[in-house]
Amino acid sequence: MFSQIYYGNSVREWLISISIVIGAVILNKLIVLFNKHVLIKLTAKTKNRMDDILFQMLQAPVLLGVMLLAIWIASSRLNLSQEVDAFFAKSYQFLIVLNITWFLVRFVNAVIEEYLVPKIEDKSTKYLDNTLMPIIRRSILGLIWAVGVMMALRNVGVDVGALIAGLGIGGLAFALAAQDTIKNIFGGITIFTDRPFRIGDRVKVDGFDGFVEDIGIRSTRLRTLEKRVVTIPNYKIVEASIENITGEQMRRVLMNIGLTYTTTPEQMEQAITILKNMPKTHKDIDTKELVAVFSDFSAYSLDIKFIYWIKKTGDIMEVPSSVNFDILKQFKAAGLTFAYPTQTILVKNEKAK
Repeated sequence: MFSQIYYGNSVREWLISISIVIGAVILNKLIVLFNKHVLIKLTAKTKNRMDDILFQMLQAPVLLGVMLLAIWIASSRLNLSQEVDAFFAKSYQFLIVLNITWFLVRFVNAVIEEYLVPKIEDKSTKYLDNTLMPIIRRSILGLIWAVGVMMALRNVGVDVGALIAGLGIGGLAFALAAQDTIKNIFGGITIFTDRPFRIGDRVKVDGFDGFVEDIGIRSTRLRTLEKRVVTIPNYKIVEASIENITGEQMRRVLMNIGLTYTTTPEQMEQAITILKNMPKTHKDIDTKELVAVFSDFSAYSLDIKFIYWIKKTGDIMEVPSSVNFDILKQFKAAGLTFAYPTQTILVKNEKAK
């Protein structure tokens, strides 16, 4: 029975080849168990994290490599047609290079995650931040994949130079049909180089006010104050005026306080003194930029212009509220009366004359 021929090979040869593939599956299971119970425990005892990363990232490509090798050995010992043998040989060469590329991508990505990302999070690296890091990672990994695919294609006899030239001509036609996409890509590059904002910053752009959640090559996502996600094409951001609220050093608050015309000059001076003393009780108000002046005689009030700046550490909602309460209390205690719109009407009685 084992000597019977099927598709050019005996049953014995078929069974041996299948056994080689099954043996590779069993070997992979043993490798996984060995790594889990032996190698991982050994590498965990060392102070250096590089060996842990190396073994963790190497496991999956090794398992795939064992299977590819087993399939190649199993197929090469069978009596197959020249076309099938050539197919298996080229496929093996192509997939081995891709497997090595896959390992390099996993390893580089793990190294970036382990060493660069923590430095960015604690802001110890001034040349990188969480805005620039995603594009750097994608560029490095994309370059590795591009080189790996070209080497794999070259191994199977593909003329890479002619392929790139053909892609260049096709790319020109594609570029003409995708001008908006290309504008967005160049807009993304401009954002990454000029860095008008970073992920997490609150910005006002193109009529939207929100926090930057993601900066991509094609578009930027904002989480508005209404908790909605807005996706804005990058070319619109580059062409628009951008107001980075997070980047402000202090927040300016302008108040026009009107007192009644019954206010005496002494009371007006007392009101200005109360306002100028606000930084003494409110630590989040900057003392250097404060302005409190008798600004105008308006239609129904004596106006005081009060300008103060909230420090970056202060709450832009709570500080003005606290200042307003303080002004109300101190003005009331000093007998100062706030003005409101009034109108005096003079009526002449002609009969009385």
